Amino acid sequence: MDSGQKLDGALLDLSLPDMDGLDVLRAIRANPKTRMLPILLVTARADEIDRVLGLELGADDYVPKPFSTRELIARIRAVLRRATFLEAQPEGQGLTYGPITVDLDMHVARVEGQPIELTRREFELLAYFLKNPKRVLGREKILQQVWGLEYLGESRTIDAHVRRVRAKLGEAANLIETIVGVGYRLGSVD
Repeated sequence: MDSGQKLDGALLDLSLPDMDGLDVLRAIRANPKTRMLPILLVTARADEIDRVLGLELGADDYVPKPFSTRELIARIRAVLRRATFLEAQPEGQGLTYGPITVDLDMHVARVEGQPIELTRREFELLAYFLKNPKRVLGREKILQQVWGLEYLGESRTIDAHVRRVRAKLGEAANLIETIVGVGYRLGSVD
């Protein structure tokens, strides 16, 4: 690839002839130049563990074979649309709330100046909270903005991701409040 070109995304089959697709996924996520690349997995592997592992390693979506061309195209569009969430931010923009900062360009989150390790989805979720401080964000709204409109999973996946983000925030975890029956809010109303 010419160094002047930019990849928009990757469509990756887990069953490759010469290597395991999960190894390719790991390599893409390990490379600083491609770690934010949107990735859609396709595979004939039917085991849930393969799907979960692929998503945990950083895939943005997963399509089991056989699939229709229309569904594949719709999912590609959804993955690319979600990827624009962070890319649409102005250059050099960082987000801050209390001790939490997110540098969108460097893809680094910090608490009190100390970097924290987040998956791509956790980073996007934290950035979305930081863009909307003190607003109550319903689960459906979070799914639409962070996961995309075509997300077919349960809205309770938000709860699991918020738990993981809170665990990584340490003492700043209490800044993300649960609004029972509705969703979440970053920061309390004064």
